Amino acid sequence: MAGPLLRTALRGSLGQVRHVAPVRPARAGAPVARVYAEVEREFGMLAPPVALHAPAPAVLAAAWMMLRETLVAAGRADRAQKEAVAAAVSRANACPYCVEVHTTAIEALGGSVGEGPLKPFPPALAPELVGVAATFHYLNRMVSLFLGDSPMPPKAPPAARRAARALLGRLARQSANAAPSPGGSLDLLPAARLPEDLLWAAGTPSIAGAFARAAAAVDEGGERAVPAPVRELVTAELAAWDGTPPGLSRAWLEPPLSSLPPEHRAAGRLALLTAKAAYQVDDAVVAAARQTAPSDARLIELTAWTSLTAARRLAAGTVPLSL
Repeated sequence: MAGPLLRTALRGSLGQVRHVAPVRPARAGAPVARVYAEVEREFGMLAPPVALHAPAPAVLAAAWMMLRETLVAAGRADRAQKEAVAAAVSRANACPYCVEVHTTAIEALGGSVGEGPLKPFPPALAPELVGVAATFHYLNRMVSLFLGDSPMPPKAPPAARRAARALLGRLARQSANAAPSPGGSLDLLPAARLPEDLLWAAGTPSIAGAFARAAAAVDEGGERAVPAPVRELVTAELAAWDGTPPGLSRAWLEPPLSSLPPEHRAAGRLALLTAKAAYQVDDAVVAAARQTAPSDARLIELTAWTSLTAARRLAAGTVPLSL
């Protein structure tokens, strides 16, 4: 979709990834290279919010699969409508990077950028629009941890920023016009059963298949990277959470963390912050959690499991309000 010179420039945006070493296309193994090729072909660029997952190839495939089958693939909802959901969720999650990307896309597609909550939609659109919401509840958290506040080059002059926004808009139009067929990414991961909390996806086989496979892959990574007591704590904390941000203070963390063995508290702190207030994660929180998740792959698996667990909880809560 982009020419060779432009593609090289866009790949340079991987330098924005922090906390883990980005996997460069020239050094990517076969599973990662295949996902990278699909992302560039169908999304228009090697988007850092997807590529940051590359240290854990199965989680990379899961992230791209959810994004492709909900936002990118052809469906009943048009691309501008789906971009509006992505922008609204990103605003709610205080993810300025994603807000900038998706408001730029909406403007390029001729849609309007609303500031209010998501509007009700017919049941037939639930798999796509709830799917977009779930995907961005997930991606917003990962982006807040591993990328900066803007997709634009840091300290770029205004003219360069305008050019970059124009490029993002053009790529969004090209991707929307291409509208690849649903289900094209499903063979990236093995088939899996759709969990009960994801039954909102059941009406669209491609989206149900994407979320079933992604959930299985991310859960498998979580079992490796997240200590069992931390998984239990996060699950319990999210069960009673309505999505309300906990505020700027981190005082809310201390009571739940006190129930963990000392050796798991660093991982627990990162996990709970990722779930409820990813914008509060800083370098010290990540560095401390490296004691439990020392490799890039384990750090991605830990944060991906927490992010998707929160996204599943929040997406399930939107369904009754939206149908």
